[in-house]
Amino acid sequence: MAPAAVAAARPSSVPRAPSPPRHQVRACSLRCAARPGARPGYNHQALYKPSATALSVQRPYCRSRQQGRQPRCSQQTEVASVDDDEACELVRGADVVIGEGDDSVRAHLLEAVKNNNGTGVLLLSDIFGFEDSATRDFAYRVACNGYNVLVPDLFRGNPWRKSLPMDGFEQWLAQHAPARVSGDIDACTRWLLDELTAAGLSKKLGVVGFCYGGGRLLETLARDSQSQNAAFFRAGVCFYGSRMDASLGDRVAAPVLFVCGDGDPLCPVETMRELERRAGICRALVYAGRGHGFAHRPQSVEEDADAEDAFNAMRAWLQDHLLAA
Repeated sequence: MAPAAVAAARPSSVPRAPSPPRHQVRACSLRCAARPGARPGYNHQALYKPSATALSVQRPYCRSRQQGRQPRCSQQTEVASVDDDEACELVRGADVVIGEGDDSVRAHLLEAVKNNNGTGVLLLSDIFGFEDSATRDFAYRVACNGYNVLVPDLFRGNPWRKSLPMDGFEQWLAQHAPARVSGDIDACTRWLLDELTAAGLSKKLGVVGFCYGGGRLLETLARDSQSQNAAFFRAGVCFYGSRMDASLGDRVAAPVLFVCGDGDPLCPVETMRELERRAGICRALVYAGRGHGFAHRPQSVEEDADAEDAFNAMRAWLQDHLLAA
């Protein structure tokens, strides 16, 4: 399949989130609700307005990746004294709607509360979509580290399902036009930036992507660097991106960490090495014996150890290139 087009025009403007149908959650804001003693710039009281049928959790929460396992919400160095249970109390989430009408995009927003570091992360899912539990759980862990994480619905309610026959995959993928997907990503980027700005937080954004989302991450950063305005993204982390055009590395300005396993046919190590050569500040982190999806869908004790190492590598990369920059 030919590489996805990356020249989709940015929307000239991104409409504010509309009042959604009753089964949806209003696009919540990161803006701080004033409260005596509240630390400026931090959201201590989110203004969520979910309906009775809303699927999102309305209170701080965090979930473990596997049932029965204690959540692992590792903190940044400066808040290392906060234990995992307390850390998991520092995140609240809600479903949001960005845009209007046929151009609207659903997304899930995870907001760091007490330990909010003021920055945003756009997380691009794999083919199983933004509601997939593995993607949501990984996003929770990122938010536990102080980030405001937005996970958009890249497939407009039609993600790939494991029950579908693989011989229909290309037909399914063709339903999601690259121009439409890139437009949705750009709209969500602008929305997140607007929310951070309105809240008086940092304008720094990072982007993380898995598999399909990793491929779109590369295209997004290539578009971002060519923007007539200042680039939005300061750092990226790509987990085993699929169908990536390595030539785009020449157009990527933001520092990117590429994570993959040497046994992954969907993300060849050769592609990672070429991107490492082409991109400006770039590192390829290759795990021996690992296949596709190990970082957010570990299937064994060994994979789980490497998944934890990869998460820590991502955290350090964002710390160095997003927070400290």
